[in-house]
Amino acid sequence: MTTDAKNSRFVDEVIQDIIQPGVEQLMDSRYFTDLRSGKLTTRRLQGFSIQHYIHNMGVLKLAALGAVQRATDDGAFLGVVGALNEEVAHPVMARKFGLALGLTEADFDRATPAYGCLLHTAACLHGVFLGGSIDLLTLLLSNETMVQRYATEFNTYLREHYDVPEDAMEFFTVHMGADIEHTARSANTIAVMATSDEDQERVRVMCRNMARLKLGKFDSIYEEYA
Repeated sequence: MTTDAKNSRFVDEVIQDIIQPGVEQLMDSRYFTDLRSGKLTTRRLQGFSIQHYIHNMGVLKLAALGAVQRATDDGAFLGVVGALNEEVAHPVMARKFGLALGLTEADFDRATPAYGCLLHTAACLHGVFLGGSIDLLTLLLSNETMVQRYATEFNTYLREHYDVPEDAMEFFTVHMGADIEHTARSANTIAVMATSDEDQERVRVMCRNMARLKLGKFDSIYEEYA
C-alpha cells in the first residue's frame, strides 16, 4: 500500500493534534487517576468489565451485520469478516476479568449500558452502518489508539495495586500489543483513501467525537459504579 508524503503527514497530524491529546485527557480522568494511585474501587473495576463486555458483544453483532451489508463487495466483506475474527474472543476476556473480581454470570446477563457507554457504542454502530469506509477506518484508528493506551495502564497498575489473577489480565495483555498493529493498518489505509479536503475533515471530526465519547464512557462507569 502506497501513498504520498502529504497524505501521510495529514494522518500524522491528526494523531498528534487530535487523538493523542484525547488519550492524555482520558488518562487525566478520575477513573485512571484513581487506578494509578490504587484508589479505584473494585466496583468501578467491575463496571469496566461489565460495560466493556456489553460493548464488545455489540461490536461482534454489528460486525456480523456489517459483513452482510457489504456482501456485494468482496474486499469490504472480507475486511469486516477479518475484523470480526479478531474481536470474537474479546467479550470472553472482558467477562473473565469481572468474574475474577467477584461478579457472577447473572451480573452480566442482567446488565444494561451506562449512559456514556451507550453513546459510545451507538457512535460505533453509526460509523459501521451509516458511514463509509473512511468513517469506519477513522473509528478504528481513534478507538484502538485509546484502547492500546488504557490497556497498558490497566496492565501496569492492576499488577502494582490489585490482586488480579494472571489469567484474568488477558484482555489487557492482548490489547496493549495487538492494537498497535491495528492502528498502523488503519492509519495507512486512511492516508491512501482520504485525499479530498472533505474526507480529511470527516476524519478530524470523527476523531474529535471519539475522544469525547471515550472520556464520557469512563466518566459514566465512574459515576454508575460509585
